[in-house]
Amino acid sequence: MGIGASIFLIAIGAILTFAVHATLSGVSIQTIGVILMIAGALGLIVTLLVFAPRRRAAGTVVEDRVVDDRPVTY
Repeated sequence: MGIGASIFLIAIGAILTFAVHATLSGVSIQTIGVILMIAGALGLIVTLLVFAPRRRAAGTVVEDRVVDDRPVTY
């Protein structure tokens, strides 16, 4: 799950929890909204934990190469 999908789940969950006042028999729309917000938050945390080390390691120098452009003398 990416960052966009996680934010989408959080937004849909917040809409269902705080803005929808409809009722269904046997189903609580507010509970579904809270579950979606929790799933989105967990997805966002997991995504950041998985992809954060890759983003940090991309800027590090692993090995410096020294190129000697002087002509070879025998």
